[in-house]
Amino acid sequence: MIPLLAYRDDTCDPRKCSVKKLARAGMVRIVPKIRAIPRGTILLDPTAEQALSPADRPARSITVLDCSWEVLDTSAIRSLRRRRALPFLLAANPVNFGKPFKLSSLEAFAAALYILGEREQAEKILSIYTWGCRFLEVNREPLERYAEAKDSTGVVAIQGEYLDDHSGQVRDNHKD
Repeated sequence: MIPLLAYRDDTCDPRKCSVKKLARAGMVRIVPKIRAIPRGTILLDPTAEQALSPADRPARSITVLDCSWEVLDTSAIRSLRRRRALPFLLAANPVNFGKPFKLSSLEAFAAALYILGEREQAEKILSIYTWGCRFLEVNREPLERYAEAKDSTGVVAIQGEYLDDHSGQVRDNHKD
């Protein structure tokens, strides 16, 4: 089992926050400051230049940034070494269902775990919401393919196929 961590800045609605629910269930540890994020962690960062891949195994931990990107000090996270972006996936959460790259923190954790070969842990954390299993249903094929890739280059190549298939949807999504 890979330890899960989250930096939260308390900008989201705590009643709808998947990280807070995971923390209450004992599945995630919340870190209060960016400086408290452990150095060896894989930091899920959509601005990272490298995609998460099976080559990132073994992982000491996975950390998400559960915060408002408008106010995040990105210079503070750029010093962390293992920053990885998740590849193309569709959200299954009720707020952004079907939108590419609009994953909740819960979905980001589950995707990372799945790609790193921790499928049971991914299913377990998704089970805290009734809609959680839909994430794996909607993304089963790309997740399987990403999990079989050799490295980040392979993940990006596979992602390219999905981006081609969903180019109109991705373009429309970035207008939000």
